[in-house]
Amino acid sequence: MTDGKSTPQLEWERSWQKLPRGGSIPVGGTSRAYLTGGWRSSKPVWDASACSHCLLCWVYCPDSAILLDGVKMVGISYDYCKGCGVCVHECPTEGALAMVQDDGPDA
Repeated sequence: MTDGKSTPQLEWERSWQKLPRGGSIPVGGTSRAYLTGGWRSSKPVWDASACSHCLLCWVYCPDSAILLDGVKMVGISYDYCKGCGVCVHECPTEGALAMVQDDGPDA
């Protein structure tokens, strides 16, 4: 500047050196930090009494949202379930999984 006043720097100009190098992943296993369940408009509901624990839902779930205890399904992680409905489609036991409207965390 020619007027003698200091020019305020933009935030990115002061902090670019703090950014990780392009293409690098500074911390491994970061997908657990990104909760993707808020994207869905419908969600699967599990009926434990009807479930045969065949685990086809677990095999086909693209989000690893089916929770297991050993070789039995114990629930669905709504933090990661995007509501695609693949688990309900693949479930061979009628009534074990059903898609319902997701009205939010308090519903």
